[in-house]
Amino acid sequence: WSMKELHRLIVTSATWRQSSFARPKLAERDPYNSWLARQNRLRVEAEIIRDLALSASGLIHHEIGGPSVYPPQPADLVKLGFQTSLSWPENKDQNRYRRGLYTFFQRTVPYPMLIEFDAADSNAACTRRERSNTPLQALTLWNDPVFVECAQNLGARLLKEVPADDGDAASVIERRIRLAYELCFSRPPTDDELQVVERLYKEAAGKQTLHSDRAAAFAVARVLLNLDEFITRE
Repeated sequence: WSMKELHRLIVTSATWRQSSFARPKLAERDPYNSWLARQNRLRVEAEIIRDLALSASGLIHHEIGGPSVYPPQPADLVKLGFQTSLSWPENKDQNRYRRGLYTFFQRTVPYPMLIEFDAADSNAACTRRERSNTPLQALTLWNDPVFVECAQNLGARLLKEVPADDGDAASVIERRIRLAYELCFSRPPTDDELQVVERLYKEAAGKQTLHSDRAAAFAVARVLLNLDEFITRE
């Protein structure tokens, strides 16, 4: 009855570790993947999406346990609550960067980012979460204060870990992009991806000044945090 042993058995099994690539032969034998002929490709849970962004940016705070926390959320959202009587005392310290599972659940005005990505609402039993795919999710990743802050910090992290004086400009840009891919996707970029993102970086930077370099790193970070691959388990 050891859950730890069961989890070890599952994650080390051939079925768990197989590719999610849908090969034609498998499509004939198991078209709906009912028998797990391949790995299922799926979007990760709402809390993990937030955790991934915090982790890639270097902001995540790993403290375990304690009371719920209040991360930033869209301005004036709490005014939608009943008689605007509920406040959201946003944490100003490192607690605002704690993992998503510690986010306070406010029944009348739940934390919108988690709800948008199908988190359970905590008011009823939930045996299985749904996985939707909506335009609002893309807008959340692009505009939510948490993800904007993560993109800013990831951009700053790229500039700090690969400083401008650490080689010629082309080399520095390439290494920053490679670092961004490692932090976001745990893999290097393909040649095509490198070309596309380098072009984005240079267009966002314009002239090579401190301010434009910072803007370019932010632009790259923001795009990578919004890619489907970032929030998907292959």
